[in-house]
Amino acid sequence: MPGRGPRPMRPGGGGGELPHTPLRPMWCCRVDGQPWPCAEARLLLRVEYDGNLTGLSIYLAGLMYEAMRDLYHLNPHDGPEPKVLFDRFVAWGPARRPPAEPA
Repeated sequence: MPGRGPRPMRPGGGGGELPHTPLRPMWCCRVDGQPWPCAEARLLLRVEYDGNLTGLSIYLAGLMYEAMRDLYHLNPHDGPEPKVLFDRFVAWGPARRPPAEPA
């Protein structure tokens, strides 16, 4: 069985404000209650990983895996679709190249 994966300790806000981190196992934002990563968390993550977009993709993919495990454990009969979780966690991140056309 795979390990627990990366710890969702990001993104942290500046100053004394609460960080926009996920409340597990529901994966909603601790600050605004929106599905994590919320809009503010996405902005903070893009800023934090500005020079390391590959690292951002890897981090988000690991958290997507953790969210899948938690959310399916909470509701095994009606869990979220994989595409929905991919769009929520990974697709908004660094720009991707379109698939190559067959030769």
